[in-house]
Amino acid sequence: MKRTGIFIALLVIMSSMMYFEEKEITGTVTSAQDGSPIPGVNVKVKGTTNRTMTNINGYYSIKVPESGTLVFSLPGYATKEVKVGNKGVINVAMEMRIEAEDLAEVAATQSARKKEYRRSEQKSMGRPMMDVSYNSPPPLENYPVHNTEEYDAINENIFHGALKNPLSTFSIDVDAASYSNVRRFLNNGQLPPKDAVRIEEMVNYFSYDYPQPDGQDPFSITTEISAAPWNTKHKLVHIGLQGRKISTEKLPPSNLVFLIDVSGSMSSANKLPLLKSAFKLLVDELRPQDNVAIVVYAGAAGLVLPSTAGSDKETIINALEQLSAGGSTAGGAGINLAYNVAQQHFKKGGNNRVILATDGDFNVGASSNAEMERLIEEKRDSGIFLTVLGFGMGNYKDSKMEVIADKGNGNYAYIDNILEAKKVFVNEFGGTLFTIAKDVKIQVEFNPAKVKAYRLIGYENRALRNEDFNNDKKDAGELGAGHTVTALYEIIPVGVESQFDPIDELKYQENKIAQEAYKSKELMTVKLRYKQPDGDKSKLITHALMDNQVDLDKTSANFKWSAAVAGFGMLLRNSEFKGDLTHDDVLKLAQESKGSDQEGYRIEFINMVKSFGLLARK
Repeated sequence: MKRTGIFIALLVIMSSMMYFEEKEITGTVTSAQDGSPIPGVNVKVKGTTNRTMTNINGYYSIKVPESGTLVFSLPGYATKEVKVGNKGVINVAMEMRIEAEDLAEVAATQSARKKEYRRSEQKSMGRPMMDVSYNSPPPLENYPVHNTEEYDAINENIFHGALKNPLSTFSIDVDAASYSNVRRFLNNGQLPPKDAVRIEEMVNYFSYDYPQPDGQDPFSITTEISAAPWNTKHKLVHIGLQGRKISTEKLPPSNLVFLIDVSGSMSSANKLPLLKSAFKLLVDELRPQDNVAIVVYAGAAGLVLPSTAGSDKETIINALEQLSAGGSTAGGAGINLAYNVAQQHFKKGGNNRVILATDGDFNVGASSNAEMERLIEEKRDSGIFLTVLGFGMGNYKDSKMEVIADKGNGNYAYIDNILEAKKVFVNEFGGTLFTIAKDVKIQVEFNPAKVKAYRLIGYENRALRNEDFNNDKKDAGELGAGHTVTALYEIIPVGVESQFDPIDELKYQENKIAQEAYKSKELMTVKLRYKQPDGDKSKLITHALMDNQVDLDKTSANFKWSAAVAGFGMLLRNSEFKGDLTHDDVLKLAQESKGSDQEGYRIEFINMVKSFGLLARK
């Protein structure tokens, strides 16, 4: 009898062990809409605290008992539950759910995840963190109690009369920081501040299908005309530049200095930890002929990694892993040291660049916009270019970041998640790091016989005086390998009455239009100036645009997509020029011109517009 009892007890124990025995489940989470991987999905064993998150490729790995159930959740998607059973691989396709309750869910889940994020940050202090812990959207609680984000005021471009003001001059802008920053607000269930919306940066976030240059110039020019979707009495002119694409193996060697802010303000998960993950992606792209040094700054600046060959990836990544946040922010000292290190290892004919990663919260040494601007301008003539990467929220200083990039022969991106880091450092590796033309300026002369008035959409912070166009000492924007640049003009044709007519006819004088202008079929002439990356003298390109308007529904995908994004920017800014445009109109244009969208950037935009529609109705 005693033996029988022991036997039964052993059976119970063995069955319990079998019940609780765990096995490793792996899989990939993708979008049911387009099959693209979804990072940051919360994968949890139901009824337990055992969980993980999907990485940049949507991959996850977790140990689960056979009797367990996996729960896949992410705000904006329908939660999915799958019983494990005898499965070893569980792949999941998640349905996007753009409903009003999702916006409430985003806010509600942030509170529930607050303690989890804080625990993970404390737990990881002093040792490397897993990449997957950074992939989820940054939580709302990372905002300080008092939001101190800073944006320069944008006074939207107005209409100018072509007879009195026939010239429009501006610097190109390939920055895309505004778009990803706007996305961050909308993903967190908030409308962005009006001045956070720079329409040209939203338009230029996307690549366009322009032809490659076939001559000596490093870029091609494409133009198109149709009716403005928000005011059909007006015309919309589309100007596109396509930088020459260069294969990675043919790119010149790089001399890079990572300048990393490790001050106390960088401690949260969507700052320094995300920054480390982002830079690892770049390190993976480096070649043996490339070199990287790492400079950090907090209360003081220091060199933590001497210039190291790109083939020694383990050494570079180990140096990144050792970084931790703490102290005040001596940005000026860090910039000086980084440029000095870059100068010491200068590669003639190569790509010499400082990559600054920060939230922009400088508070020691040179910290005002004017001081930082002068400091960067001093460094500009050294032949060293600048890339500025913004991270974080709540105390984010967009105004300073934009100034630094603008004055430093550089570009500016905002990294809100690991997929954005992949876009900047992997998908657009050449365009981000390799300049093919600098000081690129555009000047447009309008034919007053055909154009009553015009306005440039966006580029408010890039406006130049007309006299600056021929001045080779005047700094302007840079164009990277493979990058596209798009600019849009809204035009009031001669003979059209508009509420935006700039001025009345003059009483005491008149301006005469040349007879040649009346005879010409030209609507406008586009002139461009650019310099070689190591040059001091600019080259002029001239392109006349004929008044060949086509119906909007017959325009290219390039035209429709840029118009959709510009229109969305005007809605976000509540622009006086938005006319009768609605978010449904933007959606229609975008859906008609989405194209193949291999990386999923355009479907993401479409979903942002849907989210905006829900927020705007509140």
